[in-house]
Amino acid sequence: MQHLPFNKPGRFWRGNLHTHSTRSDGQLAPEAVCRFYQEMGYDFISITDHFMAQFKYPITDTRPLRTDGFTTLLGAELHAGATSIGDIWHILAVGLPHDFAPNLPDEDGPGIAARAMAAGAFVSVAHPAWYSLSEQDVLDLGPVHAIETINGISFDHNDRIDSWYMLDVMVDRGHRYFALTTDDAHFHLKHNDLLRGWTYVKSESLDPDSLLAALRNGCYYNSTGAMIHDIQMEGENLYVRCSPASSLFLTGRGSRSQYIHGNGMIEAEFNWKRLNSPHCRLTVREANGARAWTNPIFL
Repeated sequence: MQHLPFNKPGRFWRGNLHTHSTRSDGQLAPEAVCRFYQEMGYDFISITDHFMAQFKYPITDTRPLRTDGFTTLLGAELHAGATSIGDIWHILAVGLPHDFAPNLPDEDGPGIAARAMAAGAFVSVAHPAWYSLSEQDVLDLGPVHAIETINGISFDHNDRIDSWYMLDVMVDRGHRYFALTTDDAHFHLKHNDLLRGWTYVKSESLDPDSLLAALRNGCYYNSTGAMIHDIQMEGENLYVRCSPASSLFLTGRGSRSQYIHGNGMIEAEFNWKRLNSPHCRLTVREANGARAWTNPIFL
């Protein structure tokens, strides 16, 4: 449980790691995007415009928009080559250098993902359910950090917002990935993609390097509105404190699970050993449907 964030020093910072602006196909300028999230109470964002020739391979420079209470991480949504069904790859990379080079000749998805990893970025498989990635597609990308398990714009695009199934299958097969929840906001009027999911990162400061180190170490949890205040393990018991919940789930390999249902629960206790699983994850679900999730916990 070393990568759980709750015992780590610092505090939780709220951020969105998948956002688009007028530098690619978003509807708001970078300045307006940052202003929107800052006014909505976020501590940081990454504008991840589409890294494609048609948009002149942008790494949107939001460094001038940082303030004492709000920061940005440079990133992009990378595209190269084709998936197993022939669609162009979508790979989320946060923490790229501003001079990250355009696509190399004949570069494919795994190649550009490896190049982003080598540059120090936090790299995620973007919205696998949205464009029907296979398990082999995910494995082909190599040792990336995370799988985007909730992607907000997919809700109104093709009703494929949820990719948790892909992460669960991969973890069941012995692979280690973190989860990532984003809204993938484009600010289109026809898609309700705003504020649909975000990440709480535990870090000692809002410094971009500190946030990126925490992300790469999995020191965060994901949310669509619910909150996890603390998780502690003593012996076989796992103790949870959270925002008022109607259901709590500790899920493991295959169909293994423990659950507690109630009204406004703010703390609970599970015996993780009885789950009989090499890993688990916790889900908090509120009465209004808002949820929060830990990363996979390897026992």
